[in-house]
Amino acid sequence: MNNWYIAVNGQSHGPYPEENIRQQLSNGGISMDTLVWRDGMQDWMPLSQVPEFSAGGAQPAAAPPPPTASVSQAHEIDYEIIGHEMQFVEIELDPGESAVAEAGAMMYMTDGIEMQTVFGDGSDQSQQGGLFDKLLGAGKRLITGESLFCTIFTHTGQGKGRVAFSAPYPGKIIPLELKNYGNRIICQKDAFLCAAKGVSIGVAFQKKIGVGLFGGEGFIMQKLEGDGLTFVHAGGTIVERELAAGESLRVDTGCLVALTSSVEYDVEFVGDVKSAVFGGEGFFFARLRGPGHVWLQSLPFSRLAGRLHEAAPQNNAGYSTQGEGSILGGLGRVFQD
Repeated sequence: MNNWYIAVNGQSHGPYPEENIRQQLSNGGISMDTLVWRDGMQDWMPLSQVPEFSAGGAQPAAAPPPPTASVSQAHEIDYEIIGHEMQFVEIELDPGESAVAEAGAMMYMTDGIEMQTVFGDGSDQSQQGGLFDKLLGAGKRLITGESLFCTIFTHTGQGKGRVAFSAPYPGKIIPLELKNYGNRIICQKDAFLCAAKGVSIGVAFQKKIGVGLFGGEGFIMQKLEGDGLTFVHAGGTIVERELAAGESLRVDTGCLVALTSSVEYDVEFVGDVKSAVFGGEGFFFARLRGPGHVWLQSLPFSRLAGRLHEAAPQNNAGYSTQGEGSILGGLGRVFQD
């Protein structure tokens, strides 16, 4: 089914399925004069001139209720990313605006910023309802590897307020405007750093058992939904790729940071037992198939942690770093005792 875009107040919203457009027509959200566009159309045109929605077009007997409302829900925030290898993001808040961050991510904040620790992801949806709804929202964060709590930073003073959040390890902070990616991004479990209040942090279960078992991220990944600005963190250098329809890309399973919901994610055996055993790349890699956008990292934290663990003293029987640059290398350590 074609995905439709609508123009409201000079801004594009969507994509929406056809039944959602009909629902908005019936409830008065849009009119037959509203401009729409879909793939294959040369230009925007009013609904009254589109065959699917004209008087002679087929009308469904009962349309399902619309998905998340297209009206902006998240707070609009400004930001600046500072640093190179160890970055932090400074968010500028107007009076009444809020940002949501992982517990312990805050670096500094100016006067007038108030903190509030809450269950769940801090979005309006997670804070509405009873105790069970709040516990459910917190439980979703727990199984994605995050804390049960998050912290909301609200500017209650005058003028501009600023709050900064730092990355947990060397790498890059990626700003993502969710409304530019269909209001949803799927990312690795520990990638989320902070966001504008209103962004929902949920669970994305991998439906394919092969992806869950061998995909590097397990059965559960994070799902960031909404129309606001969010920030994710990844290790090393970030590579962005826009995949055309049918175009595929094979990557190391740990190097995948995030992807849009339209990208098909599967795992594939390397195809050669010798390469799998002795090649150092593992038995599986991820295959990403477009259309959609993907973000990759050059240094997964698991790879960094593995190298640190190998170099830890307990794994080297008290080995000292003295003479690390010796021409003898490892052989020189034999004579240190």
